[in-house]
Amino acid sequence: MTSTARREARITADPDVPLIRIVREFDAPRESVFRAHTEPELVAQWMGPRSVENRIDRWDCRTGGSWRYVSVHEGQEYGFYGSFHEVRPNELIVQTFTFEGMPDGVALERLVLEDIGGGRTRLTATSLVDSFEGRDAFLASGMEVGVNEGYEKLDELLARG
Repeated sequence: MTSTARREARITADPDVPLIRIVREFDAPRESVFRAHTEPELVAQWMGPRSVENRIDRWDCRTGGSWRYVSVHEGQEYGFYGSFHEVRPNELIVQTFTFEGMPDGVALERLVLEDIGGGRTRLTATSLVDSFEGRDAFLASGMEVGVNEGYEKLDELLARG
């Protein structure tokens, strides 16, 4: 794995449906990127902004499994949970995502990993929410910082092997 300059995730809002798309490339094989998304001890190390610590309460990453984690920021705890609907090794994860502070706001998320050659992987993640207002609130919440800092931490984790 080679070291690269800081790279930003491309985050876009679909104009026709309440969907957010994130595209990011990693200097690591897709098996490694998949493992970092499916093993709870690895997920806790990279997910979210640097100012947050994560505690995984449940992480059964298989088709039909479920998950829950808590992010701690400045002493405040924020819980998130969902279900894994489809998990295909090194290729695809489809899950739901709910913030406990807004239990009616369920997103359907799809993560696709593509081998782009040279030991590199392109991640494409989509989050479909129930309204344009919900999508725009997601974007306004500082999501971009959390995504980019989280993926920077993932780059560091992948570089360590």
